Amino acid sequence: MEDTATLPARDTSYRHLYEFRVRFGDIDSQMHVNNVKFLGYLEDARLEMFHSDPVRAGLEPVRGMVVARHEIDYKVPLTGVLHPVRVESWVTELRAASFKLSYEVRDDDNVYATATSTLVAFDVEGARLRRYTPAEREYIGRFVKPADG
Repeated sequence: MEDTATLPARDTSYRHLYEFRVRFGDIDSQMHVNNVKFLGYLEDARLEMFHSDPVRAGLEPVRGMVVARHEIDYKVPLTGVLHPVRVESWVTELRAASFKLSYEVRDDDNVYATATSTLVAFDVEGARLRRYTPAEREYIGRFVKPADG
């Protein structure tokens, strides 16, 4: 784990924000959030981002995605804080049948973990990979980080 410095101001307009509170059951015997709970936070954020949010907006959710890879780096221990914590998520690479999603588990003062996931489009009925539809690509594309400069 590494210390975080003062966090710089940044453009977050392309990021999806999912806010949550640390639950008592998330804390392990070392008095910090257990590492496996972080993957649950990321899953909850993805479900909001690609299912609940579109449904609330009257859009079709992105269906039939599977996680092909997760990578996570723990930065600062997350303890039983009383204030809300959030997962900020954004797309770093969008392809025809997959995309990479980056995350920060953070509050206003600390980044507790960073992570990436590779998600692939999957045809559940046919049990095979597929391509994202144009509508899915458009929705996913709203979270692509703008090019610098």
